[in-house]
Amino acid sequence: MKLCPVCNAFKEIELSCPECHSSLEDKGKVSDFLDPYGHYNDEETVKMGDGYSDTAKKQICPHLMYCNHCGYDAVKFIQEE
Repeated sequence: MKLCPVCNAFKEIELSCPECHSSLEDKGKVSDFLDPYGHYNDEETVKMGDGYSDTAKKQICPHLMYCNHCGYDAVKFIQEE
């Protein structure tokens, strides 16, 4: 079973906002916003309901990136290792 290196603190995401060039903050997995109790489920169950059809197949973890300066947000897909 592969793990998300960002969720498990093996790596950090460092991205700049395309709108204002401030640093984007990793707000965590998208599924945590969709289901506040989702972290109690196994990872495969969470991936079935995260809103993305291929996260389980491609073994990727969608993270919400947010700019505290201008409010820009985007989803960054992290390859599991």
